Amino acid sequence: MTLSRIVLVLTMLLCLPGAIAAVIPGEERISQAMNSGIKVPAPATARPSGEGTGPFKRLIIKDVMLVDGLGSPPRGPISIVIEQHRIKRLSPYPIEILPGDEIIEGAGMYATPGFIDAHAHIGNPGQGLAGPITPPEYVFKLLLGHGITTIRDVGSIMGLGWTVDHKKRSETNSITAPRIVPYAMFPGGSIVDAESARIWMRAVQKRGAEGVKLRGGTREAVNAIYAEAKLLGMGTANHHDQTGVYHVNVLDSARAGLTSMEHWYGLPEALFEDRTIQDYPANYNYSDEQWRFGQAGRLWHQAAAPGSEKWRSVLEELVALDFTLVPTFTIYEANRDVVRERDAEWHREYTLPALQKFFMPDPRLHGSYHFDWTTADEVAWRNNFRRWMQFVNEYKNAGGRVVAGSDAGFIFKLFGFAYIRELELLQEAGFHPLEVIQSATLNAAELLGRSDEIGSLVPGKKADIVLVRGNPVANFKLLYGTGHMKLNRDTGVLERVGGVSYTIKDGVVYDARKLLADVRAMVANEKQADRQE
Repeated sequence: MTLSRIVLVLTMLLCLPGAIAAVIPGEERISQAMNSGIKVPAPATARPSGEGTGPFKRLIIKDVMLVDGLGSPPRGPISIVIEQHRIKRLSPYPIEILPGDEIIEGAGMYATPGFIDAHAHIGNPGQGLAGPITPPEYVFKLLLGHGITTIRDVGSIMGLGWTVDHKKRSETNSITAPRIVPYAMFPGGSIVDAESARIWMRAVQKRGAEGVKLRGGTREAVNAIYAEAKLLGMGTANHHDQTGVYHVNVLDSARAGLTSMEHWYGLPEALFEDRTIQDYPANYNYSDEQWRFGQAGRLWHQAAAPGSEKWRSVLEELVALDFTLVPTFTIYEANRDVVRERDAEWHREYTLPALQKFFMPDPRLHGSYHFDWTTADEVAWRNNFRRWMQFVNEYKNAGGRVVAGSDAGFIFKLFGFAYIRELELLQEAGFHPLEVIQSATLNAAELLGRSDEIGSLVPGKKADIVLVRGNPVANFKLLYGTGHMKLNRDTGVLERVGGVSYTIKDGVVYDARKLLADVRAMVANEKQADRQE
């Protein structure tokens, strides 16, 4: 069973109006819905005593360098005063310490807003075809261990009720997890008319969805989803896959009210000048993912050239529509250098054996498609990246909103680590590091409609803060859980520096290093169990 088939089964059984009354949110089990023998992980366990402390009556982070997420340059030393779960003051002056105050010595550290992964998946039922699905604790600790305090789960493919249940538990800090914004997956293959689409939208909102993810569908149904979402105050995200992009490309969707474009599918098609359909080889098969992704890497060079009238007109119209790009560069990086991603240093200690198995080539599995990946394929993708990055950077320069997202859990991309790599790739695209941080924080908060609560370090907002030893504006590698290798020239010793020290979410302080140590222990235990079998 392919991932697309699994998603269709899940959305039909768990999200269609006829199933709403029969399924209680948070109580459905995917194993029952799929009836396919896949072993689904249990919901996340309760947060253990001592895992995360606070919120405190008053917490003071002393003498830290501040990167506020607003685009301002770093400044400091600053003391951040937090009362319960909100920022009270940012002071360049000494703060009087009162009895009962909790203190974090911030000297040598930089503070940024909590990061927002705008394209995340807590889990992936398709992984169950290769082995056990990653447990939510593993995913959540990798995310928080890299400073990610909020995720938008696009599609809620572990089940909408399952995802909404975790969202509610995260809101009360009863589990160790980032804040979760659940989007339902639209079953475009089974809902083709406008009225059914509107009924479905109202049903999933009632069950807790804050938005919906689309992957194609009829023009009538898709436009109805956009219109109903606007009426209901819900977000929309669309991965314009090749089965429907001829009828509805990114520009069509943006005009109809789509909130955000995922990846880049549908954008080159909006830039076509001398064709209306991608130049597929005669024997192309979309269901064979090496064909699908191999040819996707040749698509940008079929579109209008950078700087052309078509290029500029599409870019300017999308900016005028207040449209958001969520490029997820990172998830396609293996296509331009598969060895780099397959052998990334963090896989050894942080990737569960079952997840590593899922990443390896297997025609049954989504994203596991490097069956015979050639030098020509990699070269095509490197060229693809250049055009794609140029558009995204020019879009940002023209005032368009660009947001960081990882799509981790596929194609050798590990939760948390993939997100930090996305920050590096945005810088490669031409973003100043402060623009990168803005994309990862304030811009993403605006996309989610939560910029009054999160996304920048401003008095009155929630205390979502990343504390890292060293300056991430100078080097994003300091944010990796493995740290950054640097030669100490005084001692001649290669050292590991950096890594997030503390992640604060809603005023709760997590020791990021301890969370990642827990992940390493999970991986080591699974490897030991595999050896004993």
